[in-house]
Amino acid sequence: MTIQTVRVDLGARSYDVRIGQGLLDRAGAEVLALAGRRRVAILTDRTVAERHLPRLQEALRAEGSEAPALILPAGEATKSWSHLGEAVEWLIAQRIERKDLVIALGGGVIGDLAGFAAAILRRGVRFVQIPTSLLAQVDSSVGGKTGINSPQGKNLIGAFHQPALVLADIDVLATLSPRDFRAGYGEVAKYGLLGDESFFDWLEAAGPTLSRDPAALQRAVHHSVAMKAGIVQRDETEQGERALLNLGHTFGHALESATGYSDRLLHGEGVAVGCTLAFELSARMGLCSQEAPSRVSAHFAAMGLPSRIAQIPGDLPDDAALIALMGQDKKVQDGKLRFILARGIGQSFVTDAVDAADLRAVLAQSRL
Repeated sequence: MTIQTVRVDLGARSYDVRIGQGLLDRAGAEVLALAGRRRVAILTDRTVAERHLPRLQEALRAEGSEAPALILPAGEATKSWSHLGEAVEWLIAQRIERKDLVIALGGGVIGDLAGFAAAILRRGVRFVQIPTSLLAQVDSSVGGKTGINSPQGKNLIGAFHQPALVLADIDVLATLSPRDFRAGYGEVAKYGLLGDESFFDWLEAAGPTLSRDPAALQRAVHHSVAMKAGIVQRDETEQGERALLNLGHTFGHALESATGYSDRLLHGEGVAVGCTLAFELSARMGLCSQEAPSRVSAHFAAMGLPSRIAQIPGDLPDDAALIALMGQDKKVQDGKLRFILARGIGQSFVTDAVDAADLRAVLAQSRL
């Protein structure tokens, strides 16, 4: 298969997303075409370092760059003030300057943390995303959102800082656990649900075989990235249309917070539950047919993903507490909670006109 390129056209902040097989082994040439003779430093986590760091460092070494690495703990809890401080201080100790490059090698956690560290170090250092999870390849590595979590909510602290390059090597996805792959798929399906019914139609047929079919997997990653790039180009800092990319996230982020950002609920699993809840709420409000949420939940079930709150293990706060957690969502404006709802598959929109009784009823039904 050929390597595909999606251009994220943002004027002086434009960059390429390269998608295909074998990109990790080619990363030295790809990255150093940007870096030249400048310093390169890598931020990663323990799990990813064991699987991929030696190959990346060897690829860079083959092009004449010795790139040191800081290896952080794996998991959502790493998106914290303490680990951000550790990363920034380490980069300063490595004498990383504005024109040097920071490489984020990992999933969404490392990409968000490393991007935020690069954004605030010396008021802005260039960085490259090498996403190693499906979720990061189709979502968090593209678009320039960086940040960490607060105890009061997910991604509440951060900055917009676009990468200089994204290298999405689909070969590395073969090292993911089945659960991590499925969780990433939650974000793939989201693109069809929010704005492309024909893509969702294709996913209903191809989704169960993606992990075994590199050509189909590359098509899914490429289409997802292209959709996100188009939205980001039109609304870089989420003043309007870009909020659609948060379909399912108002619910999902609240559920992640309620589970302590633990492995009880992975981000993509929360998105799957959240997307289903968004369609259930839409149907209850008469915005879409009753068949639409059934189709959404059936597809997530076919992919081995949860679609109901009742499928999340362990105790959860009551509905009032979940709604309070939603109130910390970044999309809140003037104290009003905004939801991404839908008039059908591929027809999402943003609204704050949601009746509290309808919201409580949908949450209660999802617990059964």
